[in-house]
Amino acid sequence: MTGAEFVRRTRKIGHRRGVAVRFETHGKGSHGTLYFGKHLTTVKDRKKELSPGLFRAMVRQLGLSPKDYR
Repeated sequence: MTGAEFVRRTRKIGHRRGVAVRFETHGKGSHGTLYFGKHLTTVKDRKKELSPGLFRAMVRQLGLSPKDYR
């Protein structure tokens, strides 16, 4: 899954649960911050694939489960 797909799927999950989701970039870099309600995580380059470990860490930071992304 790419970073952009992760953001898209997180937005869908937030919409289903009624949680505010927003993505913000800061300046010219490829990183951005994804907010899921009161939780947040940093998304690396949105064009590149996320490694399995990074994916699990990001999901945990948002208070979700990898099963939510199936």
